[in-house]
Amino acid sequence: MTRLVKALLFITQNMLILALYSGLTANPVAAGDSSPFPNILFIVLDDVGIDKMQVFGYGGLEPPQLPSIETIAHAGVLFKNTWAMPECSPSRAVFFLGRYPFRTNILGAIGPLDLANSQVSPFETTIPLLLKKRNYKSGLFGKFHIGGPENNLFGNASPQALGWDFFYGFMGADPASIDSTAGGVAAPETYSCGFVNDAMSGACYFADGVTCDDTLSGIAPGRTCMEEGGLFVPNQVCQSTPPAELNFDTLNAYFVSPLVINHENGLLEEVPPTDPRARMYRTTATVNAARDWINSMRNRNKRWMATVSFSSAHTPYQQPPLDLLSPDSIEGSDLDCKLLADQRVISNQMIESMDTEIGRLLVETGLATRLPSGHLDYLPETTNTMIIVLGDNGSFAFDTKFPFDFTRSKGTSYQTGVWVPLIIAGPLVNTPDRIVSSMVNVADLFELFAEIAGIDAHKKVRIMIDSVSMLPYLTDPSQASIRTSNFAQSGVNIGADGVRNSPCTITIAIGTACTQIPLNKLVCEDNGGIWWGVGADDPLTDGIPAEGLELCCDVNRFRFDQGESLYAILPDASTAIRNTNFKLVMNSTRIFNPATVACVDTTSTEFYEINEDVPIPRLDTAANELLQVGLTSEQQANFDALSAELEALLATQVDCPGDGNLDFVVNQKDIKNWKMFSSQWGLSSVYDFNFDGLTDSADRTIIEENLGTKCLK
Repeated sequence: MTRLVKALLFITQNMLILALYSGLTANPVAAGDSSPFPNILFIVLDDVGIDKMQVFGYGGLEPPQLPSIETIAHAGVLFKNTWAMPECSPSRAVFFLGRYPFRTNILGAIGPLDLANSQVSPFETTIPLLLKKRNYKSGLFGKFHIGGPENNLFGNASPQALGWDFFYGFMGADPASIDSTAGGVAAPETYSCGFVNDAMSGACYFADGVTCDDTLSGIAPGRTCMEEGGLFVPNQVCQSTPPAELNFDTLNAYFVSPLVINHENGLLEEVPPTDPRARMYRTTATVNAARDWINSMRNRNKRWMATVSFSSAHTPYQQPPLDLLSPDSIEGSDLDCKLLADQRVISNQMIESMDTEIGRLLVETGLATRLPSGHLDYLPETTNTMIIVLGDNGSFAFDTKFPFDFTRSKGTSYQTGVWVPLIIAGPLVNTPDRIVSSMVNVADLFELFAEIAGIDAHKKVRIMIDSVSMLPYLTDPSQASIRTSNFAQSGVNIGADGVRNSPCTITIAIGTACTQIPLNKLVCEDNGGIWWGVGADDPLTDGIPAEGLELCCDVNRFRFDQGESLYAILPDASTAIRNTNFKLVMNSTRIFNPATVACVDTTSTEFYEINEDVPIPRLDTAANELLQVGLTSEQQANFDALSAELEALLATQVDCPGDGNLDFVVNQKDIKNWKMFSSQWGLSSVYDFNFDGLTDSADRTIIEENLGTKCLK
């Protein structure tokens, strides 16, 4: 028996054990049930805030052209007051679990340093597990980023361990960095967009070592070669033996990616970069896989939910295939992927190409057709599928559209960081082509998915969820607001013995700021930053220890010792709560105090009046902060009410040392689970209670010290 097969059997056995512990297999609907619960197509856009969306009344001076999304919007309902979490992993965990970040410890983008304690627990009730009660099959395509592969028992099989029947996509946070050598044909930093763009002819070699094409033509045949999965050697003709310098193992942003496939039968495929499936534009690969799976579900007469989770328009910015560009787009092969002005053009193209592929997905799954004009013809009442389109968090700094605040964008709890587009269409929508202004949180999508399937989520999920009903907004155009407040949160995930991402400094229009959100040096540099951790090599970091600096505070301490000016430090944690007109923001930061030459933990409280006016909304900018000028009686009453509500909300989460299976009781089940994790794995797990990256006797001691504890009254 091969090691792979043994590993798969081990994973499958433990999935069954965890399912039994969690009680999620109880009360399924009979296999022959034919009640008309719609299918669900859930489309997630990456780093696309509401600022990008012309259909919502925003988009700035040069909005991306999104005819497919606008067609869905006019056939459905636009939710113009939706909050996500400030970063991708927390948002994904929230809409797949219906639970806020402080309940799951998924507070920031999950990276290789984060323990299983800050990944989705296998004891949580995920949407695919909940929908199994109605015999839905669930597939996830594209970006995962809520668990594994690092510090996780299930590794690349995490999607299946959390309930998805099929997964085809990318486990980690971001696309890889752009390969500026274009596959080894040039020195580093030669080709900023990952393809040869300075030759009119050449040989395009493929990873099979046999195929080569030297007939490509056009403005940049090197780009065409990359789009087809090859590597381009400029100004040469094909040879029987590919040049030795070609490197097909190097990842290249959106065009060469580490692909993972969890098959329904339990087979795990980790597709190498040399495989043609891994050498395809991410957006196209995601749509192709989703299309094939959806059509297979239809052929098998299965009820389904497909999550199509795009990577666009996350950094690094890289030109999409030419045939996906809108008619008004420039060709763009000569753009520089490191220049801010060019990045903004490329970002628009990435979003527009995603829109093109969304339209193709609808057509090729039979949910829409094409009119003779080429426009999408989508009639949701003729389908049995609900379509949900969502942005996972606000737009990234430099890419933010006017008048939104790029200094308070993704990664913060300010409006630009959490205000996202949400569009819902399908046969359950009454009176389409309308706008809902009521507050909605991405947690509410958990309940909506359940409502679509005829499930009462609050009855079926045994632990506290934070979602409220959404279906009434679709069926009743006069539905009043269900939420009276909204909530968003970001923070620091749990790392072994407190380890964190290293500092990264990014220069923006108002100066240089230090952040610890980027997961590693490459991600930092992909966002135009300077890395201060291990491997720091920018001249500004000359003189720091070989192991790098730990915190942004340490960067400022170093700058102070060098007699240099200090950088602004972005908050480590940010929490926001709002009502109809007012918003409270609390930021926590560890700063360097020159007077004491020490790092100091600080917390700031800010208060704003906000609205969703079009085209110029009232935002929570620094100039609009109300506590600096004193509050009126009305403002003070709202400040006090929001402060009390935030305190009460955070108090609803109860610590329960020794409970790893989320039943809020410490008992023999926890001993059994600990034995499984410690004996068969021994590393990071939800039974690592002292957060040292090990599941060992120290964790059993914590269970035994708390046996019999019931944490909830």
